[in-house]
Amino acid sequence: MRYRLIAVVFAVCLAAMAATLSVDQLYSFIQSSVKLIKEGKQTDKDTADFLAATKLSERLDDRSVEQMEGLGIGLRTLAALRKLRDQSQTLPAAKPIEPPAPPRQAPPPSSEEQAAIIDEVRTYALDYSQNLPDFICTQVTRRYYAAPPGTRYGGPGNQEPSYRLQDTLTIRLSFFDQKEDYKPVLVNGALTNQDYKSLGGTLVSGDFGSMLKEIFERQTQARFEWARWATLRTKLAMAFAYHVDQSRSQWHVTYDKLDIVPAYHGFVFVDPQSHQVVRVTQEAENIPAGYPVHSVLTILDYDYTDISGHTFLLPIKDETTSSADEVLSKLDTEFHNYRKYSAESELKFDTDTPDPLPADKTKETPAAPPAPPETPATTPPPARGKKN
Repeated sequence: MRYRLIAVVFAVCLAAMAATLSVDQLYSFIQSSVKLIKEGKQTDKDTADFLAATKLSERLDDRSVEQMEGLGIGLRTLAALRKLRDQSQTLPAAKPIEPPAPPRQAPPPSSEEQAAIIDEVRTYALDYSQNLPDFICTQVTRRYYAAPPGTRYGGPGNQEPSYRLQDTLTIRLSFFDQKEDYKPVLVNGALTNQDYKSLGGTLVSGDFGSMLKEIFERQTQARFEWARWATLRTKLAMAFAYHVDQSRSQWHVTYDKLDIVPAYHGFVFVDPQSHQVVRVTQEAENIPAGYPVHSVLTILDYDYTDISGHTFLLPIKDETTSSADEVLSKLDTEFHNYRKYSAESELKFDTDTPDPLPADKTKETPAAPPAPPETPATTPPPARGKKN
């Protein structure tokens, strides 16, 4: 009731504030209204009622109405704007609306700073698995398949693949003595005693240090260069592009006992304060024409996780997409419920399958940082996890 009362009072205030506006002032009002509507503090009707009592000092043209429509206004507001347009045709012409310039991003680190950052990341990556504790977690792999767009069953060539879920694997993953062990527990919700490798199809392994190590080992001679600022999980990240030549690659792509070692490239996303890796991507290139697999792309995300009162940066999701034999496949592998490894944790392992992670956990968004990353943080970054 209180919220409803506030909304009514706000609508009355809007009507009382109705005045004569220029087209530029009208645009600013529409911008503010769209934001308030998204926040639930105003309605499309409130905005339209205000416009109904408003007069313009300048002519509103179709282009300006289209610009305001592009802000995401409602149907009632659009109708009110069109009415204002028709009523203002005898008024003097207005200057074209100039949308505000996007905020300026902080400049990238200097070449010297970038080289120092990569050296720090290299040390972190090569020591990563050694600094992890012994733990156990729930790995959930959802395997999807689709026909390629533009084929008989794939739909129009300009649309996204229509993936369908084939199966869901719930696995007990333990990390002990720097070795990963995979124990299948459920297949599509049913208990199983199968061995991990006998599950068939595409599977992933080695997310706990192998990919990072192969990229950053000196003999790999990966070439790094600045790519962009980005935001992951609401936090600023530095993205570096990298490339590994085929002659230096250690990445094996295997299909039905056929094995190749391709060149690859990708991005490494780095926390600007701790210089720890929060995302790494890996994409094969120049795959031989006769090989059944035509493309492979892996995106591995890390996030800060508590294990027995200590914070570690651990994988939360591995998304691998590939195409082979005219079939597209996608593996969404997520890691849940990290906890310290013990014989008792093996016995008490929870067999429930966690829900998929929300999209904002792995979605990259553009970044326009308000200050360069050198600015001291108000709180210290999480400590690098050390093995107990």
